[in-house]
Amino acid sequence: MLEELFNLVKEQSGDPVVNNPAIPNELNNDVVAEATNTVAGGLRNMVAGGGLQNIISLFTGGGDNQSSGVKGLLSNPIVNMMIGHFAGKLISKYNIGGSQANNIAANLIPSVISTLINKSNDSSNSGFSLENLLNSITGGQSTQVVQQQQQASGNSGFNFQDLISQFTGAGGGQQGGGSLMDIVSQLAGGAQDQQAKNGSGGLMDLIKGFIK
Repeated sequence: MLEELFNLVKEQSGDPVVNNPAIPNELNNDVVAEATNTVAGGLRNMVAGGGLQNIISLFTGGGDNQSSGVKGLLSNPIVNMMIGHFAGKLISKYNIGGSQANNIAANLIPSVISTLINKSNDSSNSGFSLENLLNSITGGQSTQVVQQQQQASGNSGFNFQDLISQFTGAGGGQQGGGSLMDIVSQLAGGAQDQQAKNGSGGLMDLIKGFIK
């Protein structure tokens, strides 16, 4: 899933990065990798801090983001956090001026998140899903949670969408066993393990391995 995210960022980086005279061409791939690291690391840190429901809301349209697209994402605190982080990296690591860095981040990050949300909600796109994304940043814990819910409830038909329904309050979802707080804690623990295993530098090294 990390490589798919890197390729998605690359697809969205044309005007903000590749065609931007403020970024030397030899730094294009590094900046794309930095943006990928910002998104993946930001989502992982949010889950690790117990913010699973905020991410589910972001991806399922619980906020204003779905109705107003990229502009709506600019008011989302998760996206704003990523924009600020990425702009800071552009300034400190790549010596890009403050206003230019802020413009690049404000154009690229919401575009990436918007595309990621759309692809994740497209049932015909098997490469992207919220389940795969959470699996990637929690070391497979989202799949384990579904399996545990099936066992606890005796309901073998319980699936990831049913799990999401428990958080969103959507009707029609099958019930699993265990509390939502237990689920949040388990996924947070998985994300924390991934943080310890791949700290920010390790995650960046993984992403740079996708540069061709």
